[in-house]
Amino acid sequence: MRPYFILVRRELGWYAGALSSYVTVAAAQFLLGLGFISLLEAFNGEALNAPLTEVFYDTMYFWLVLLLAPPVITMRLFAQERATGTFETLMTAPVGDAAVVLAKFTAALVFYLVTWAPLLLCLGVVRQYIPEHHPLEWRPVASTLLGIALLGGVYVALGCLASALTRSQILAAVLALALGVTLFLVSFLRASVGAGTDWSAAVVRHVSLLSHMEDFVRGVVDTRPLVFHLSLTAWLVFLTVKVVESRRWK
Repeated sequence: MRPYFILVRRELGWYAGALSSYVTVAAAQFLLGLGFISLLEAFNGEALNAPLTEVFYDTMYFWLVLLLAPPVITMRLFAQERATGTFETLMTAPVGDAAVVLAKFTAALVFYLVTWAPLLLCLGVVRQYIPEHHPLEWRPVASTLLGIALLGGVYVALGCLASALTRSQILAAVLALALGVTLFLVSFLRASVGAGTDWSAAVVRHVSLLSHMEDFVRGVVDTRPLVFHLSLTAWLVFLTVKVVESRRWK
C-alpha cells in the first residue's frame, strides 16, 4: 500500500502546483456562482416548492461542471507521462500497474471533489438568509453530494481510460468529453420509452444519469444507482489497467 500512497501524494502534489488546476477550480466556481445567481434572480422573494438542491440540479451550470471538469482534470494523467517519456520510468518502478492506475484515479477524484467543495459555502450563505422555520434540510444536501461523488467517479474513470489511450492531452480531453456527453445523452431516451415494461425501457431507465440525480437531489438514496455507478467506475478502472498493461509490453 505504501507505493500507492506515495503515487497519490505525487499526483496531488502536481495538482497543487499546477496553474491549470487553479484555473479549473476558478472556472468551476464561476459556473456554480452563475447557477446560484440565476436561482436568486428567478426566485427572488418567492417560496420554493422543492429542495434547493433539486432546483439547482435543473440549471445547466450544474451539468456543465459535471461534464467539463473531469476531462480537464484527467487529460494529463497518462497522456503527459507518455508525451514526456516518464511513462516508461514509471512502469519500471517496483509498483504494479493496478496501483499506478488506482493512485492516479484517486488523486483525480479527490481534486474533482475539491472543485465542488465551495458549494457547501454557497449553501451556508443561503442558510443564513432563509427563515428559521424553513431550515435547509441536511438529507437532500448529503444525498446530492453523494450523487456528485458517484457520478464524478464514473467520469473521472472515463477520463483516466481516455488519457491512457493516447499521448495527446487535448485528444484525451476531447475523447473523454465525447464519451461523457454520449453517456449523458442516453438519459434523454427515457422520454421515448416512457413507462414501457420491455427490456430496452428497463435498461434505459437503469443507466439514466438524470433519473439517478433526480433521486439524489430529492434526498432519495436507492441501492440500484449506487451499484450502477460503483460497478461502472470499477469496470472503467479495470479497462484502464488493461490498457496500461498493454502499453507496458509495446
